[in-house]
Parts: sequence; structure tokens; C-alpha cells
Amino acid sequence: MSDKVIAVRRPMAAAALVLALALGGAAAWFIAAGGHTAMGAGRSVDIKVANDSSPAGDRVSFAAGFAPIVQPDLPAVVNISTSKMVKAETAQNPFENDPFFRQFFGNGQGNGNGNGNQFGQQGPEQQPQQPQQQREMSLGSGVIVSTDGYILTNNHVVDGATDIKVTLEDKRIFKAQLIGADPKSDLAVLKIPATDLTAITFGESAKTQVGDFVLAIGDPFDVGKTVTMGIVSATGRTGLRIEGNGAYENFIQTDAAINPGNSGGALINIRGELVGINTAILTGEEGGGSEGVGFAIPVDMARGIMQQIVKNGKVTRGYLGIYIEPVSPDLAKAFNLPTTDGALVGDVTKDGPAAKAGLQRGDVIVALDGKTVEDYQTLRLQIASTPPGQTVHLEIQRGTAKQAISVTLGELPDTPEAAAAPGSDQTPSSLAGVQVQALTADIAQQLGLPAETHGVVVTDVDESSTAAEAGLARGDVIQEVNRQPVATVDEYNRAVKAGNGQEVLLLVNHHGVTSYVAISTEQ
Repeated sequence: MSDKVIAVRRPMAAAALVLALALGGAAAWFIAAGGHTAMGAGRSVDIKVANDSSPAGDRVSFAAGFAPIVQPDLPAVVNISTSKMVKAETAQNPFENDPFFRQFFGNGQGNGNGNGNQFGQQGPEQQPQQPQQQREMSLGSGVIVSTDGYILTNNHVVDGATDIKVTLEDKRIFKAQLIGADPKSDLAVLKIPATDLTAITFGESAKTQVGDFVLAIGDPFDVGKTVTMGIVSATGRTGLRIEGNGAYENFIQTDAAINPGNSGGALINIRGELVGINTAILTGEEGGGSEGVGFAIPVDMARGIMQQIVKNGKVTRGYLGIYIEPVSPDLAKAFNLPTTDGALVGDVTKDGPAAKAGLQRGDVIVALDGKTVEDYQTLRLQIASTPPGQTVHLEIQRGTAKQAISVTLGELPDTPEAAAAPGSDQTPSSLAGVQVQALTADIAQQLGLPAETHGVVVTDVDESSTAAEAGLARGDVIQEVNRQPVATVDEYNRAVKAGNGQEVLLLVNHHGVTSYVAISTEQ
């Protein structure tokens, strides 16, 4: 078995760890960036929702164990096997062109009897043609969410599959139809032609708290239906980039063992209610097993996405038309903010909903519809879950004043890939560890930026510098220093030196998107 592995993009003090999708199978999978067209648009899924009147612990006795909780849910968790055709890799003999090897073992020209070299091996020109494609098999799990055959699973379990089969608890096997998928949340919906199935009961992940008991159900390593127990280690985990920078993440973290093959399986609470869809693990080695750090998509998020896929044929998300970033302690100091709450507006899309409503670069969004915005990820998820066309009410801080702005959301569009970095001419900079040069029209074109873009382009950053630690990278364009525009290297150096050894606030254009970066200047 192997597994899709993604490096965690953050420093680790201990041994190198990797983030792995909890998908079992015969070969690695690559996650596509695009979406899938739904086949059952216009329908809705009739699901079972928990009755809040039931006390939290009415089905569990620690003396008797968790059997009363698990047994009713086991038939609702299924095995999913998939296959797809992939390009075959041609095996090549590493010694084929080595003269020493050819002298003693032949060169494929035959040994007088037409059988190749003296060991009966054929030469390269006699080898049978390798197949151009081969079938790749993989395994995962899924959760039956309705009695008429709708199944919720991960997108990475079924992505690219040409054949999907579902095995039920009673060993019946059905060919499944992919209703639709949403790669940005790593969710997919399947349908099998069966009725009177056991469907899981939906709980509310919003009520899940750190320390709650949870159980993970799935089919790890293809050994068969397996249940593991743990607690909720954390909620609201973001920034893991399992599906890339455009992903929507709000994971429940648990130490209940999640292993390859568990992807798409159920995470339930002690009432037997679904609170999450198991998705990923943090593991010490490629293809490794559980290290006690697993992640599940919260069911409140999964439920809304599933209903959109089935009803509308796609997932639509609200769109403000801004690029936001976290308010770090350094940025809070630079903007004279009392706390690190809120989301800093690094850029505003021209003619987008936010621009039309008057939102500006440098604004800090501190509240949405009367509720405090704790961080930028929270705001991003809240906007994404709000239907396009709906008006939201923002409270922003601009300078020292607060004001209210109402914005009618658009629909989130697809975004293009970022441009590549430019050439390498270097000019000394007043900022320690950073080299810059003038931004010419040619370099702007290489970066995919408008010709009228002003600033200086970063040509090199010392990896040990505070600038690198803050995220400054080669190819970034510095457009402002301490809120003052800079158009030349001289203007940039004078502005940095004017910081008098204190932290300097940069407005950085990274592949067409601006954001603020606070960096300590050279003493």
C-alpha cells in the first residue's frame, strides 16, 4: 500500500512529519484541482438528525464498553473500492548501457542461438512492448446518509476513478454513481441502487468540544471494518493545506486512530451521531500509520456541501472580493490595533463586491453580522458558507476609527495559477538578508503583473533572515514601506532606513495579490 503524502508547510521542532490523506490503495493518488459535475441535480437527501432531547450519555456505560453505541452505526459505514487507468511507467535496466555489464552479460545481440545473451535474456530491441496504461486500485470508506443509497465520502477517495464499488456490511456489492464532488472541501457524494439501508444519524459538530469522546469507524489497510476510540484533541484546525491553498478547512482533530483506508469513514460521538468525516493523519513517514493526530471534516460543514451537490449540481460560495491575512502581533503593532483579532485586508479585487461597497486595503474586519471575527480563517469560512446575493454587515477598523460597511456577496470564481518568479539581478537592500532591483516592464510581464505596477522586486532572500521567516520570497514586489509608496530602489532604501531600526511594514505584491508583512530592520 502507498498513500498520498503532503509535506506540512510549517517548521517542526521534532522529526520531520508529513500530512497524509488516510487513503488505502495499491498506488498513490494525485488530487485534481477541478470540480465534478453532479449527476442528480435538483434532488435533496433525506437524512436523520439527532434529537436534542436525548441526554449525552444515555447509551454508554463505561463498565459495559462502547458496543451499544457502535453496533447500530456499523452497517452505515461502507467499504469503497475504486479503479482508474493511469499511464504505465516503463521499467529500464540501470546497467543496460554500462560497458562492463555488456561485456560479461551480453549486449542483446544474441548468442548464436537467437535467444539473446548467454543467459537467455532478450536484448532491448526484442523486449515485448510495455503497456501504455495500467489499472490502479485503491480503497477507502464511506458513510450511508440516507436509506435510499446516498453515501458521503472524501473526494480523494474517488477522484479520477472510472469504476467505484461499494461493499455493504452484509457483503452485498454495488456499483456506485458519482453524484458530485467538491475538491476544495475534499468531499464527494455517491449513490447506489439500494433501498431500506441503515443510515447514520447526523449530530452537530458545532457542539463538539475538546475532550469529548469520539470513535472512528472505517476500513483501514483493507483489514475489514474497524472501530477506534479517542477524544477530540482540538477543533477549528486550519492551514493544513491538504487540498492546496484554495481549500476550505475547519478540521476536528482527534487521537482516535485513523489509518490509510479510513478516509471517508465516520467519526461519531458517544451518542452514536456523526460529527465528522475522517480525512487525514499526521504521520512520521510516507505511507505510515496513525501517530495520534488525525483530522475529520466537521459534519455541519459536510452536510451543507452535500446538500448543495445533490440539489444544485455544484457548490457555490459567497465572495467578497478581498484577500485577507492574519493579524500577527507585529502587524497589530504596526497598525496600532489593541488585539490580534480580526482579518487584515491585504488587497481588494477591482470591481468586486467589496470594492463597490468601499472596502480598502489596510482595513481590518473586526465583526461580521454583529459577531466578532476571531481570525481571518473564521471570516473566510463564514463568507464561503453564505449564499451569493446575500448582504453581510461588516464592522471595520480604518486607522483609529471604526465604521460599518454592508456588502452584497458575489459568487466565488475560479482563480488562475500564480505566475513564476523573475530573473536574478541583485542590488543591496537596507533590509537585512534581502536583495532587490527595480521593477521593469519586462519583469512585471514575467510576473504576470500589469505594466503600471510600481515597486521594487525581491531577487533574493537569505533563508536565515527575519524577512524569510516573515514570508518574503524571491519574486515578491514591495510596493509600500510603512504605508508610503515606493517606485525605485532609492525610495525603498530611504524608507527602510527611516524606520530607525524598528519594525518596518511592507505592502508586498505576491503573484498579483498584495498583503502586509512586518519585518525587523537591520540594526
